[in-house]
Parts: sequence; C-alpha cells; structure tokens
Amino acid sequence: MSESSQFSLLKQRRFAPFFLTQFLGAFNDNIFRNGLIILITFQGVRVFGMGASQLANVSGALFILPFFLFSATAGQLADKYEKSRLMRVIKAAEILLMVFAAIALANQMYSALLFVLFLMGCQSTMFGPVKFAYLPQQLTTDELIGGNALVESGTYMAIIFGLIVGGISVATDPANQFVLAACLIGVATLGYLASRTIPATKAVDPDLRINWNVWTETRHIIGFARKDRSVFLSILGISWFWFFGSAVTLQIPAYTLEIINGNEQITTALLVAFAVGVGIGSLLCERMSDHRIELGLVPFGSIGLSLFAIDLYFAQPVMQSEAVYSVGEFLKRPGSARVLFDLAMLGAFGGIYSVPLYAMIQQRADRHHLSRIIAANNIINAIFMVAAAVFALLALNLGATIPQLFLLLALLNAVVAIYIYSLLPEFLMRFVVWVIINTLYRIRSQGLENIPDQGPALLVCNHVSFVDALIIGGSVRRPVRFVMYYKIFQIPLLRFLFESAKAIPIASAKEDARLLDQAFDQIDDELGAGNLVCIFPEGGITRDGEIQPFRPGVEKIIARRAVPVIPISLGGLWGSWFSRRSSGVLRRMPGRFLAQVNVHIGDAIGPTEATAENLELLVRTLRGQNR
Repeated sequence: MSESSQFSLLKQRRFAPFFLTQFLGAFNDNIFRNGLIILITFQGVRVFGMGASQLANVSGALFILPFFLFSATAGQLADKYEKSRLMRVIKAAEILLMVFAAIALANQMYSALLFVLFLMGCQSTMFGPVKFAYLPQQLTTDELIGGNALVESGTYMAIIFGLIVGGISVATDPANQFVLAACLIGVATLGYLASRTIPATKAVDPDLRINWNVWTETRHIIGFARKDRSVFLSILGISWFWFFGSAVTLQIPAYTLEIINGNEQITTALLVAFAVGVGIGSLLCERMSDHRIELGLVPFGSIGLSLFAIDLYFAQPVMQSEAVYSVGEFLKRPGSARVLFDLAMLGAFGGIYSVPLYAMIQQRADRHHLSRIIAANNIINAIFMVAAAVFALLALNLGATIPQLFLLLALLNAVVAIYIYSLLPEFLMRFVVWVIINTLYRIRSQGLENIPDQGPALLVCNHVSFVDALIIGGSVRRPVRFVMYYKIFQIPLLRFLFESAKAIPIASAKEDARLLDQAFDQIDDELGAGNLVCIFPEGGITRDGEIQPFRPGVEKIIARRAVPVIPISLGGLWGSWFSRRSSGVLRRMPGRFLAQVNVHIGDAIGPTEATAENLELLVRTLRGQNR
C-alpha cells in the first residue's frame, strides 16, 4: 500500500458512502449538542433549577446514558442483520428526531430538548456497533489503521463543522432558532440519502436469537470481550480516553466563561482546536505506523495527554479580569495561543492513542461476535463517560477550579497508563521498539506479505547487531517469539521487556544442557500454539559484517514440528549503533546515526527444504552486498 492509501479509500464505494453517512451523523449530533449548550450557557437558560456548568455535565451524561442501557441490544442487531439496511433504518429515525427537536426549539421547550438529546444518544448507540463492525468486513488488515484514522478524523472534522454551524445558527436567530432547526432536519436528510448507497454487508450471525433482557445480555457480551485479554484491555484503554476527553471538553464552555472571560466564539475556537488536533493525530497514525497496527503509539499518546493537560493548567490558572468578545481579541492576549496549542495537542495525542486500539480490537476480536464486542466497548465507554461527568461535578462542587481539574486529570492519566501497561506489557514493549527503530534507524521493509496472518512459522535471520530482534519485531505485524542468548536475556534492566515479549532464552550444550532442552521445548510449544518464532542460526552477532555458517539447530526444530520456514535478511546495520567491532565488544557511539536498514523477507519454504545450508544461502541471497 502507498502512503496515500488511506485517502484512496475515499474514492471507493465500499468506504466512501459509509464515511459520508457517519460524517453527517456526527455533524448533526454536534450541531444540536453545541447549539443546545450555547443556548444554555450564554442565554442564561435554567432547566430544573440547574445553571450552565451543571447542565453542561448533565447534558453529556444524558447523551451517553443510552450507550450503557441499549448497547447490548444494538450489538445483537448488528450481528444478526445486514448492516447497510440497519444503517438506513437508523438514519431514517434521525430525521424523525430532528423534526421533534425543531418543534421543541420553536417553542423554547428546553426540557424537551434534553429528552431529544437522550433520544439522539439512543440513535448513536444503535449506529456504533454497525459502524465499527462494518470496517473489518470491508477493509483488509493493512487498511484498518487508515480506515479507522479516516473515520476518527472525519468524526472530529464533523465536530468542528458542527460546532461552527451550531454556534452560528444560534447567534443568527436567537429568538426563534428556525435556522438551527432547518440545519438539523437538512443534515439528517442528507445522511439518510448517503446511507442508501452503502454496499450490502452480510450478517455474521443471522441465526442469532435476540435476548431483550438488557442486563443479562450486557453481562453476556462483556464476557465475549473478556475472552481475549488484549482486546479487553484495549477496550479499557479506549474507555479511559473517553473519560479523559469528556471531562476536558465538557468544561470548555464554563472554562471560557469563568476563566477566559469570553463568549460563544471563544468556546467554539477552543473546541475546534481540540477537534482539529484529534483529526491530525488520527491521520498521522498511518504514517507513523507504516500502515501497521502499531501498539507502540499508545504509550506515546498517553504521555502527550498528560504533558499537555499539565501545561493547560499553567497556561491559564486563574480568571482573566478583562473580557474578550472575539477570537481576534482573545489571540492578542498573552497566553491565549498557548491554551489553543495545548488543546490541539491534547486532541492530536488522543488520536494517536485511540486509533491503534480501535484497529487492534477489530483485528483480534472474533468476527462472529465483533458487533457485540464493539457494543461491550460502547457500554464500558458509556460507564466511563458518565463517570467523567460525575467526577467533574464532584470535583467542581468540592471547590476545585476548572484548571485544577485539568491538572488532576493529567495526574490520573499517568496513573491509569502505568496500570494498564503493567497488565499488558505488549504496549510498553512496542513503544520502546517503535522509539528505537524510528529514532536510530530508517527502516525499509520488503516482503512483509510473506508473513502469514495466522498460523505458525519459523523465521530465520542473519545476526548483525544487538537490536536485530527489535527491528524485526517492529517490522512484522504479528507478535514474534525470539530465541536469544540467555546472558542477554538476563540483563536486569532489559529482562522485563524480554519476558513481556515471551522471548526464549537459550544456551549451548556446554554451558547449560538443561536450558538448551527447555529452549527447544518452548520453541515447539510456541509453534504448536500457532505463533511465529524467530531464531538467528549463526549462534552469535557477526564481528566482521559477514554472514557466518548456520548451525543445525534449525533442522532439529523442524524435525520436531514441520512448519513453514521464512528467511529474513538484515542489511545496512553493520557499522551502526549496537553492532560489534572486530574485537567482539559493542561498537562505540556515534557509529552510523540514522542508518538505512533493509529488512528483506523471502518466500516461505517447506520443512523438507529447510536445511541449515539451504537457509544460509537464501538469507545471503536476500541480503546481497548490503551489510
């Protein structure tokens, strides 16, 4: 795939009508929600005795509550029925809701508008499982990151336009809100028309019997999500981002009024900055991950979330005494650009954090239960988002200022991140790999398609440096179990990473015959479990850049477990950081900084052809003269 592949999807019928449908849905949600919040915040509306700050958090909770109540049913429907038909029904319901909203706006029935907001949450609840389960049925694995990035960025672009249109509509017709009502009905109608061109996408479980008991089915689908630990922890990671993002964005109108001393225009500008950031961060994911599902971006994203939330606190810690009435005046005031930048970076790192998690769920979850697993994700997201509204209300009622709330969220984010990465070290390990191979080297991979998406295989590669395993692990899409010399495995600071990657320590028969036997047993177990195992048959790192003779251990492995063998060559590492000198010790820095490393992956060969001599010749041929 090319670097521009994610944008080429916008020209294809399997993606473009779906993208437009979900874009218009998010656009309409935000026209309504932003228009309602601006009406409440800046026109002094009180509902049930609640003021602007309380109503902003209550509105967020009302929109999210249906995700908790009805996601179980939505997930079942998405698995049972053909998806394009479901989308058309959901979009038709949106038109009816917008007509109801128009009537409520015309009659200034603000309590009824809160009820409409709840019903819009119900409609979005039904659309969510269909949306995310549609993508893996229509896109290939290497398109998932690009497709999810477009959906995520498109959603936030819709948020931007929704914020602008919602704010302008309210300001244009403050007395009657006919402009806002017309926009809502018009966009809903366009969304329905777009949904009519989405291609048919078959049901994955047409014989499913719907369980209408929300509580038992909720427990059931969460059980589906918990079957794969990495999937469930990814759901928790996404839910935490929604907690964090909701807690921040729900405070923006009150932050504008109480801290910045601004108006509706400033609120819109701040929310636009956040939304633009998410869109940019999401689109960067494909480039940063080289079209792969790169879990190393998740810790990178979480670090950025904490850093810029802390800076947002220091950017504007107390209320400004002088009011501003336009974005131009706001930008002229010292510190304002910093506030906008911090919000944009929070959005960008949020996009970098969340897109790989969504893609991993779609890739690793059981396809027959995918919609229900997505529904479980929505339920847990909803719990976290409602909890975010409650958390913000409690913190503010206990006397915290909004900037102090941002600081508290930054600290909580760091604690949660450490906890999640301790439960699933794969995220942290991939982050370390991603940092090393993207700061010290320039990786060029060829033949990645030769690595099977499923099933066991033995990878054999020449050994040039101390970071060979990191480079291969960072290039191959699937987790790889590396066989490594036991003394390197036991290095105290690195052992945690090696154990997290399920590396297999090995020794020579002279050093530890028992450990050698254990290593062969572990290799056989991993291959038997359908995993990839990588060995370096030279038995050590080269001291002169040349490939050394392959040892016969590879033949012993294949004799026990007849699996495909895939030759890999590394070129361009010799003389770079972490390669050896002729004396055998680690090369001194700086070596060759940003060396271009070529990873060539050959065609798989059968077990009968996988002799040490034959594999050595194949690896030499792949590498050529590029040491």
